[in-house]
Amino acid sequence: FAGGMMVWVLYAPEDGSPERCIEGWIPFQMRWDLPEDLPEGQIRLRLLPRLVDARSVSPRKLLVRAGMGVMAEAFVPVQIPAPELEEAPKGVELLRRTYPVRLMKEAGEKSFVLDEELTMPGDLPKPEQIIYFYVEPRVTDRKVLSEKVVFRGEANLHILYRGEGGQLHSWDFHLPFSQFAELSGEYGPEAQADFALCPTSMELELGDEGLLQLKCGLTAQYGITDREQLSVVEDAYSPNQELTIQSQTLELPAILENRRETVYAQGNLPSQTGTAADIRFLPDFPRQKCRGDGVELELPGAFQNLSYDENGSLEAGTVRWEGSLNLSADENTRLTAIPAPASVQTSAGSVKAELPLELTASARQQLPVVMGLTLGEERKPDPGRPCLILRRAGNESLWQIAKAAHATVGSIREANGLQAEPAPGQLLLIPVL
Repeated sequence: FAGGMMVWVLYAPEDGSPERCIEGWIPFQMRWDLPEDLPEGQIRLRLLPRLVDARSVSPRKLLVRAGMGVMAEAFVPVQIPAPELEEAPKGVELLRRTYPVRLMKEAGEKSFVLDEELTMPGDLPKPEQIIYFYVEPRVTDRKVLSEKVVFRGEANLHILYRGEGGQLHSWDFHLPFSQFAELSGEYGPEAQADFALCPTSMELELGDEGLLQLKCGLTAQYGITDREQLSVVEDAYSPNQELTIQSQTLELPAILENRRETVYAQGNLPSQTGTAADIRFLPDFPRQKCRGDGVELELPGAFQNLSYDENGSLEAGTVRWEGSLNLSADENTRLTAIPAPASVQTSAGSVKAELPLELTASARQQLPVVMGLTLGEERKPDPGRPCLILRRAGNESLWQIAKAAHATVGSIREANGLQAEPAPGQLLLIPVL
């Protein structure tokens, strides 16, 4: 995949004149090699600007360095046949279980354009020059409706501008959007959608009387999951005959949970800072570490601030931040943590950011499945074996008790008037066939 990052550099000329701004475009390209036998599918990208800085290398040249974090997911269609056991031979007991499994069913994308005319609030200085701007989109509501996915959200347009008197000011516009996309399948009420949004183009023009004209292209990449009831035969036995079982393990890439957590970042601004002109929090993708029965997410990030000192001169600085979040997860669970756009507040020399994290827990669920049965010789009855056994229930299930005693679950339930599993310590009458 290929893309680029728009950058603006605000610099102070040597002659002491007001700060000037130049803009540029830094292209990037990345490649992952996938197995050659994979079918065609969809790729979902999540991009995070991790850092950007600049320095002068000569009177006419600036060196700009930008860092981008990328998470890429490749979705390919895979057929996983759910084996069904043919009708069991007479006298064979089957253990059937039904599992609710959430699976990724579809991935796609929807591109759209925001075309807005904007005016600064009347109590703020009118913009005379746009220094830089960026757009952070997020989805706030999503719903799968049969063959469509409907989503709403807002794009936060942040601008830094020079107002009357030459001072720099920043402001945020919250631009709502509502979109839908046609799906290739039809889904029920338990279907869910998750999104990754990315700006693909941006133009902001300053017109007369401070009128702003924004044109921004956005692409929303979505994934659709749905819950299926998977019924399998896990075990079998015959009370009167030897039985050989042919089984295998069915492996499913299941989604265990989707949820949002909020982490709060905090840092101290330099003591000489006077008035903040602009500030932004740049999160990085979390690092994961196993901690006993859970996972610790290490959350790196940085506050980048532009402010006026006590003498009215501009200064820029970066404050690093390291946070953590502990989550419960076993060794087979795969966690994906995606930082969402953060909201930032400043007060009395400190800065705080509210950072939402989109968390997805997934695992390859393994289910034992009976594929076939072969009946052997009939067991010879033991003349000394009683036809009724009295035993105390432990932690075994009715299935385990019946299988060990060469009885049936139905006969034990009928003899004891059971509607569910027995309580630990309960005395059971077990009819032996």
